[in-house]
Amino acid sequence: MRLKWLSPGEMSPDQKSIYDESIASKRGRPPEPMMAWLASPNMARHATRLGAFLRYDTTLTPAHAELAILVTARHWTAHFEWYAHKKMALDGGLDPAIIEDIKNRRTPSFSEKKARVIYDVAKSLHEAQGLSKPLYDEATETLGAQGLVEIIGLCGYYTMVSMTLNTYEFGLPDGLVSELA
Repeated sequence: MRLKWLSPGEMSPDQKSIYDESIASKRGRPPEPMMAWLASPNMARHATRLGAFLRYDTTLTPAHAELAILVTARHWTAHFEWYAHKKMALDGGLDPAIIEDIKNRRTPSFSEKKARVIYDVAKSLHEAQGLSKPLYDEATETLGAQGLVEIIGLCGYYTMVSMTLNTYEFGLPDGLVSELA
């Protein structure tokens, strides 16, 4: 890892307040990329608050949110992000076959229209940098205005997370090997 991991005692008062806020949040711990973001305390504060909202307070089910996150992690080949969110996706009820297809860069088969639309939106945001008119129309009809903007938010936020994790070369816990090639 390229990052010097600060202990709470090494943090400035501003960094420490952000660290403490993350522990008191629904997460119960600081998210890993926050440790890099602490180099810019105001950014860390806003980013972790946005991340907490996107993880816990959107209109999306855990499976739907994790679907967008996994598409993003796979797009960026973010090993730590994939490792962390694959478990959350499984715990949230996302079909393991869908996860396997995303891992192997195959288009999954979906039994639910909403999940397929979320996948299509996330994939298109990363690969086409936007949505075609037919996909936009389908997304607004299926997800609603709020659901669509929340998917965009998830993809954008987890792009920043993935870039952070990749830049600072966050590793997996000892003994684990990445599933992503």
